[in-house]
Amino acid sequence: MEQYTTPPPDKDPALWAIARKRASFKSNLITYLIVNAFIWALWFLTADRNNYKGWPWPIWPTLGWGVGIVFHYFSAFVYPESNATEREYEKLKRKQQ
Repeated sequence: MEQYTTPPPDKDPALWAIARKRASFKSNLITYLIVNAFIWALWFLTADRNNYKGWPWPIWPTLGWGVGIVFHYFSAFVYPESNATEREYEKLKRKQQ
């Protein structure tokens, strides 16, 4: 599959950037679900739950990666056109005038 770092000539650059963020999020989410299903299944099949006290170990990678997934979701779907560099540039430009 060919990946474009710059949009093809017939595509709107702003929409292309949003589409890339959303596609990246979906890919990351699928990977998250598959890997976490595997580690939870591994824990379930190998843990000695009769003598186990405390939190199951897969909770930590699930929660840690989950925080990243939430931030990725917000950047792709809630604030997709948010560009901090562009905003800072515009602010500096207004100050200069």
